[in-house]
Amino acid sequence: MTDQTKWGIPEVHQKNKAIKYQRDLVARAMDQVVKMDESGITDLMIEIEKIYEEKYGKDIVNKCVL
Repeated sequence: MTDQTKWGIPEVHQKNKAIKYQRDLVARAMDQVVKMDESGITDLMIEIEKIYEEKYGKDIVNKCVL
């Protein structure tokens, strides 16, 4: 067993916790993607395109006319 009073032990624990948090975050994100069916992805794509057109659609039209 490692001596817990040794220098650097808290840093190792913090690093291990950060790695575990990142792995758990990726696992949760993958679970959500698997749960999302094809229609959900399609709806999301349509929503993103709508927002993009609202923000940048006019600029693209103006550049084409000029």
